Amino acid sequence: MRFLHTADWHIGKKLHGYDLLEEQADAFQQILTIAKNEEVEVIVIAGDLYDRSVPSVEAIDVFNRMIVEMNLQEKFPVLAISGNHDSSTRLETGGPWFVQSDFHLNTRLDQAFEPVEMGNTQFFLLPYFEPISARLYFDNEEIRTIEQAMKEVISAMEKRFKPDRAHVLVSHFFVAGSEKSDSETKLMVGGLDTVPLSLLEPFDYVALGHLHGKNALQAENARYSGSPLKFSLSEMNQKKGVWIVDTEVDKSTVKFKEITPLRDVLQIEGSFKELMAQDFYESIDRENYLHIQLTDRAVIPNMMNQLRQIYPRVIGVERLFGREERQKKNETKKEIKTLAPTELVNQFFSEVTGEEMTQQQEVWIKDNLEALHQAERGK
Repeated sequence: MRFLHTADWHIGKKLHGYDLLEEQADAFQQILTIAKNEEVEVIVIAGDLYDRSVPSVEAIDVFNRMIVEMNLQEKFPVLAISGNHDSSTRLETGGPWFVQSDFHLNTRLDQAFEPVEMGNTQFFLLPYFEPISARLYFDNEEIRTIEQAMKEVISAMEKRFKPDRAHVLVSHFFVAGSEKSDSETKLMVGGLDTVPLSLLEPFDYVALGHLHGKNALQAENARYSGSPLKFSLSEMNQKKGVWIVDTEVDKSTVKFKEITPLRDVLQIEGSFKELMAQDFYESIDRENYLHIQLTDRAVIPNMMNQLRQIYPRVIGVERLFGREERQKKNETKKEIKTLAPTELVNQFFSEVTGEEMTQQQEVWIKDNLEALHQAERGK
């Protein structure tokens, strides 16, 4: 069985205020071309179809046209799951009749235990979920973290394994040992941040979504496809694309197929005078999304407006002069930005009261944050 593994389309996402729908439509056409050229039998999308739980009308229209072309016109079976950015309730609408055209879209935990069988492979489609869903499904109040939940989930899946089939897990979470970039929402509420890689050993291949770099995880049987587009400056040097996976019983082989961005994310450096010089700006593709590093020390009146007259997609301007001093001042801010919500509450509590939170208080905080997060996703 040969299939294409992609994820994190984030239809409707903006890059520093710039609409990316045109870039996303172009990336999709490249994915479709790869699927046809590689003669894949299935297309797998491992979550975050949309960028928001309530996507815009324009984003929904783009995604609908993608699915129509991919599934109804080109006749590719599609196996997809909801990610942490998707509203599982909204995506679930239409699921019963999607299946009639081989478009399998799982949005609930209970659906993951009924594998989709195609060729020599069983696909287990496990959507993004939180520990409370596993507590309710397994009727086990001891499940408090994603690791505890995944032990039960995978054990239940293994009972459905057929020995003469390859077994593929499609899911959307953070695996221990993975590397993040700036554009990913951190999944820390309720212990959702880490799934031990060892839990994934029963599967011949694990098609992951959530992290936007294809090299975020170095594992023999598990990979992130990465996002089709660059969604932040930290992804500037990443190669974007999809995995082509061939499964056999107890074995899988993979190869990466790169996507060329319609407009790239780049960084340029120079003085204001150099950047405004015609011989310089005509030597680069000004339609790209550009982060500009200025070497000037003096104040430049109306700087951003002047730059945007030549570079229409400026995503940021950084003054290199004094960067060391700014880095020292921003060190604390950066540390705070990387903290999980529970850690932020702990830090705030300690600074205000001068005491550490008790274990019971930490449990209350986790439960309430998890409930708030679940309520927000259901809007």
